[in-house]
Amino acid sequence: MAEPFKNLINREGVAAMRRHLSRTRPAFDGARFEALALDGLESLELKARARHLCAALEATLPDDFEAAARVIEASLLPVRGDEELGEMRTGAAGLAGWPLWPMTEFVARRGLASPERALRCLHALTKRFTAEWAVRPFIVEHPALAFATLKRWTTDPSPHVRRLASEGSRPRLPWGLQLKGLIVDPSPTLPMLEALLDDPSDYVRRSVANHLNDIAKDHPALVVDWVVRHLPGASAERRALLKHASRTLIKQGDARMLEAWGLGRRFAGTADFSITPKKLRVGESPAMTLSLRSSAKKAQPLVIDYAVHHVKASGERTPKVFKGWTLTLAPGESRTLTKTHSMREVTTRRYHPGRHAMDLRINGGGGRSGVRSEALTSRASSPTRRHRSLRAARRRAPAPAGGSRSAARASARWRCRHRPPAPVAPDRACAGSCPCG
Repeated sequence: MAEPFKNLINREGVAAMRRHLSRTRPAFDGARFEALALDGLESLELKARARHLCAALEATLPDDFEAAARVIEASLLPVRGDEELGEMRTGAAGLAGWPLWPMTEFVARRGLASPERALRCLHALTKRFTAEWAVRPFIVEHPALAFATLKRWTTDPSPHVRRLASEGSRPRLPWGLQLKGLIVDPSPTLPMLEALLDDPSDYVRRSVANHLNDIAKDHPALVVDWVVRHLPGASAERRALLKHASRTLIKQGDARMLEAWGLGRRFAGTADFSITPKKLRVGESPAMTLSLRSSAKKAQPLVIDYAVHHVKASGERTPKVFKGWTLTLAPGESRTLTKTHSMREVTTRRYHPGRHAMDLRINGGGGRSGVRSEALTSRASSPTRRHRSLRAARRRAPAPAGGSRSAARASARWRCRHRPPAPVAPDRACAGSCPCG
């Protein structure tokens, strides 16, 4: 069984933080820091662990931010600045990697009143662990200073610092504070993306692509214009960046984006699509088979995605598009493609028993692709006696005052932590009216 993700921040990391902070500041109360950091740590998930350790730092580092920043910087592992982040580990020489997330959080909390000094500290930290989440409060609170600093960082010798200029200012960065101003108007970041478009580091270019893809969710025409302007004569590296930046709009079947990539024509030929098995349990993987036969006289570039129409807790279906195949089909060519799709639950997606459906999107086309959809039925594991009791209790649930019986069932459904069949929020505890409570 894989190690839980939350254990990337652990007791060993806390001990290393104590050791190196005490090395750089003899007055540092390492015992108190370690006691505060370990109190309740095991019960927390990863992001909560970073915040918990940040609180321990706030209680033990100097109140003066300049002094605290010097202690943090002196505790860091000496680096050139171009090492792979995944290769750097905390050791005898200093801190690197996951123990630095709480330190970046400390800078974000305590450094807002000293933004110039705080940004210099983040510049040092991001060479050893990303500061992409920590820089965002400075963009909100000190936009002029933050954007001037990020623009300067686009020419920094370290790829980690250059990446921070793009990644830290993404409008919709996962796990990060949403930058609502940039969601409305992304223009402040466009000069930085322009400067990094042909960066020598694939690590940096990947961030630029993801940043543009973020913008595409709110300003599709802007990103299409960007791609159309930068695609002619592009190097292989730039083409890869632009293609990755186009992925959401290609999935959505945006006509102008498809045309920009030579994918605007409808598939000419026949297609037969099937999935097996038609019935499966959550956690299993259906196999997809697609047989294509071209009737065109010219080669056809094809981007084939597929949509899974998931059954939600309400019984309704909502589609999610996944990447399928990218190929060029020669005139008259026949080809059979296969792929499996995991129905395993992940932290961002839950599956509910019922009749799901799949269909194909060939060059952005849904219904116009000419391929019939296929249905599959998912089943949960057999309910236990407790789950059966819960369902019976739902049937008996009294209607609340001024409400309906279905509202009472929904209320009971969201109180229970157990599954299946209850679709529950993972942070809700069982309450008094729940049979599981």
